[in-house]
Amino acid sequence: MEDMLPQEIIRRKRDGAKLSPEEIRFFVRGIADGSVGEGQIGSFAMAVFFRGMEMEERVVLTEAMRDSGAVLRWEGLDGPVLDKHSTGGVGDCTSLILGPVVAACGGFVPMISGRGLGHTGGTLDKLDSIPGYRTSPEEADFKRVVKEVGVAIIGQTAALAPADKRFYAVRDVTATVESIDLITASILSKKLAEGLDGLVMDVKTGSGAFMPTYEDSRRLAESIVGVATGAGVRTTGMLTDMNQPLASCAGNALEVLECVRLLRGELGAGRLLELSIRLSAELVGLGGLGEDAEGMVREALASGEAAERFGRMVAALGGPVDFVERAEFHLPEAPVVKAVEAGEEGRLTGVETRELGLAVVELGGGRRQAEDSIDYAVGLSGFLPVGAAIEVGQALCLVHARSEDDWEQAARRIRAAHRVGAGGADPGPVVQELLR
Repeated sequence: MEDMLPQEIIRRKRDGAKLSPEEIRFFVRGIADGSVGEGQIGSFAMAVFFRGMEMEERVVLTEAMRDSGAVLRWEGLDGPVLDKHSTGGVGDCTSLILGPVVAACGGFVPMISGRGLGHTGGTLDKLDSIPGYRTSPEEADFKRVVKEVGVAIIGQTAALAPADKRFYAVRDVTATVESIDLITASILSKKLAEGLDGLVMDVKTGSGAFMPTYEDSRRLAESIVGVATGAGVRTTGMLTDMNQPLASCAGNALEVLECVRLLRGELGAGRLLELSIRLSAELVGLGGLGEDAEGMVREALASGEAAERFGRMVAALGGPVDFVERAEFHLPEAPVVKAVEAGEEGRLTGVETRELGLAVVELGGGRRQAEDSIDYAVGLSGFLPVGAAIEVGQALCLVHARSEDDWEQAARRIRAAHRVGAGGADPGPVVQELLR
């Protein structure tokens, strides 16, 4: 049929038409099997970028990309299959806390995560700092760990949503990554391939977010909640603040250690703990695991059950059996650790969070190009919260670097990223809006 030619589908979307489910599925099949060329994929992406898609089109596109590969099926589990996804930020390591917590509350979390993108850190890069941890196990091992431990955090396999991998590679070089329609389909095609019963979407907003404006972040959250719900998965969206780092550090091994210390009960109140509890409780509620979801989450942390689950997951995927107890021993450390001192007094009125993330990248803790290797030991720690009183000579943070030259380069960026003034500053709530 003429209207099933790729170029005719591109033309119709270019001219603003609503595509039929058959047209969308045909085009996605062509992406997956190679019968649609890269030039056609780029043209389609650009047409969607400018013309957009209606909600029904987004749902069909997402489901077609999900169905381009394997969809996990879960048998013999006595609880709901749950997960969360974040659009990424600086010091955002909630996945390492949420997964074990939700497992301790009776859920099963088959979390398929990604690597760092630009200034944002990636969950897989953090886990790669743990000696022996396998982020790419065989599917049978992955499913066994989920069933036995309740949680396994790994990377995307070639079998899951292969159309998305090819589609994203083309979008990356054709300036069409920022399309909310295509971002939605890309994120959810992988998440829905996990065979989920419930999903929480953490959409960051602020200076360290992928989408820094509140309006764009809210549009993305609404799109994801609408599409995932339309695809049959109960989904909640949270708009959360990324105008300052979430944890007190940024860098792969440093963030893993902070999460382990939190799970061990060594860290008190803070934005990382607060958001981890809120996200976990939302998932526990979506999964119908109990009426007092937040109480269950807090008990999982206080009892040590969440820490025990994390340790079992690490061991089951090849890491040290005593990792939770001896994380400081197992994680790599940078040879140069020095403070960046404040040059003026006042209050910390704000930080350019993206610049802090870029400082980690420059230290070697992130990638400039996809093939770059990662230095898991480097990063920043000891961040001060927005609103903190500052004295001359006080440490703005510690830089964990490979050399003195690397430290000096990072220090210049860090000083410029901190704004110190005479007035006060209200950082605002970490959870800014909940969308159901």
